[in-house]
Amino acid sequence: MKVIFEKGSEGRKGIHLPNLDVPEKQGILSQEFLRDELNLPELSEVNVVRHFTKMSTLNYGVDSGFYPLGSCTMKYNPKVNEEMAKLAGFAFAHPLQGEEISQGALQLMYELEKLLCEISGFERVTLQPAAGAHGELTGIIIIQKYFEEKRENRPKMLVADSSHGTNPASCVLCGFESIEVKSDANGNVDLNDLREKMNEEVAGLMLTNPNTLGLFDPNIEEICAIVHNRGGLVYCDGANFNALVGVSKPGHQGYDIMHINLHKTFSTPHGGGGPGSGPVGVTKELVQFLPRPFVEKKGEHYFFDYHGDKSIGKMRSFYGNFGVLVRAYTYIKGLGAEGLRGIAENAVLNANYIRVSLMDTYDLPYNRICMHEFILSDKNLANGVTSMDVAKRLLDYGIHSPTVYFPLIVHGAIMIEPTETEPKETLDEFIELMKKIAIEAKETPELVKGAPHNTIVGRLDAVRAARQPDLKWTKN
Repeated sequence: MKVIFEKGSEGRKGIHLPNLDVPEKQGILSQEFLRDELNLPELSEVNVVRHFTKMSTLNYGVDSGFYPLGSCTMKYNPKVNEEMAKLAGFAFAHPLQGEEISQGALQLMYELEKLLCEISGFERVTLQPAAGAHGELTGIIIIQKYFEEKRENRPKMLVADSSHGTNPASCVLCGFESIEVKSDANGNVDLNDLREKMNEEVAGLMLTNPNTLGLFDPNIEEICAIVHNRGGLVYCDGANFNALVGVSKPGHQGYDIMHINLHKTFSTPHGGGGPGSGPVGVTKELVQFLPRPFVEKKGEHYFFDYHGDKSIGKMRSFYGNFGVLVRAYTYIKGLGAEGLRGIAENAVLNANYIRVSLMDTYDLPYNRICMHEFILSDKNLANGVTSMDVAKRLLDYGIHSPTVYFPLIVHGAIMIEPTETEPKETLDEFIELMKKIAIEAKETPELVKGAPHNTIVGRLDAVRAARQPDLKWTKN
């Protein structure tokens, strides 16, 4: 497909400006700022419309197809959430306008915090963090502040090997030494390894539960007890809260602190890197360290409360990504308690349906009931076909690729996360395509290894694309 600079013809126009009817003035701009040619393509209006309409059909979106990597990047979210975020009173509100004309926005933030406290089981929640990793950073700074107040020097942080890569990164940013805790043969935290590494030099443990293998660790209460008995805190990476919402409250499991990805669990698609929101919930003992301000209520009036001498301070300009807060509030209120529980139940059901359907075709490293996602591997594929080849071949069949090669503790990993919104017919189609690709790996392996064949861009040199990206079109 040609880029728009390769189309058009000299003299062709999409607009006609009226003749100049005011006197021309000389010397407004010096000649150095004036130029005759902008090197813009010359096209008619219909050419421009057709070009960009066609371009839009080349982009894959959740409205056009299935994402088997689900909430990690893109799950379907009700359009009413977008409509609420576009309401003039929200969309055009300015964070510097006075409280007296911001009561609706403040009420939404106040009520959203209460809802998140109820759903998660924590005492208070800050809405400031801009995304999951930012929520992690906020949480680790709170842990750091907690031990500073206790005048304890704890320079180390334990991180489960099944956690997200941002976990050790957040630790290092705060000056902690990140110590890996291994998983056992069942994909749970190795309790013996945890006991051996947990001591008075360790500030706490960062744990994702369900973890990135898609498995819920049944030993969570014992894990928290091991850390707490040595004076540490337990941080929950809430990126996989989609599997628990309405069913289990992390604040009641022994965690001290947790971030929640509103843009994953509670609406707002964030493919392409944004937008996001990563509120952080804490136990009663840690409330004093949360970022300020809180939104409080006196009578029928909502206001910002900046009090808190031990607060870690602001983590975000103004009060957070408000548009995402509106979407999450709408999502939660629209579903209600029963609907929220249905998110987890359907997400878990969908993932296990695919898991069981593919377990005889692909290698299943952990053969147990999963949560909202599960891991396959390319171990059993014929002729050296890899996870990346499978992902690329799915593109030829009009399905977005799943996450591959993560988590790192599974060689050749393929992460499948169907979310709660997909019907059985879509899941069956995906299952059949995965089986078909496995057959192709046996019978026509070069077809799979050379995929994709039907997309606008073919197989790229991944290493070169990362190290020498070519992001600019240049006329030959």
